[in-house]
Amino acid sequence: MEQKRILVICQHNSGRSQIAEAYLKTMRKDLFVESAGLEPASEVNPLVVKVMLEQGIDLSHQKPQSVFELFKQGKLYDYVITVCDANEEKCPIFAGITKRLHVPFPDPSKVQGTPEQQLEAVRNIRGMIKNWVMDFAFP
Repeated sequence: MEQKRILVICQHNSGRSQIAEAYLKTMRKDLFVESAGLEPASEVNPLVVKVMLEQGIDLSHQKPQSVFELFKQGKLYDYVITVCDANEEKCPIFAGITKRLHVPFPDPSKVQGTPEQQLEAVRNIRGMIKNWVMDFAFP
């Protein structure tokens, strides 16, 4: 059976989509997974890198990529999963015949407070995404 191809997208590909991609790759060896953003950041959010290292997953070498670049390369996916939250004005789409899912998560780049409060908030987002990955079954 051929691997299902999954694309996880959000605005900057620096937080939520990177976490989801990492957990999907780690927990679901039966899937081919990539992530991208509408306006890719220059790097993965340092708070995201830190909280994922706590889970034994190193995202420090991941590079945010563009949804448009993947499209121009002619890549196709069975599922496109958007992880933008409801408050965001622009949540990217990916053209092509595919199943689309929207699973909103808070944006790690918008957490506020002391450094420890920010870390805790990003840990909570990480936990939400991890729980979703563990519970989700692709049809």
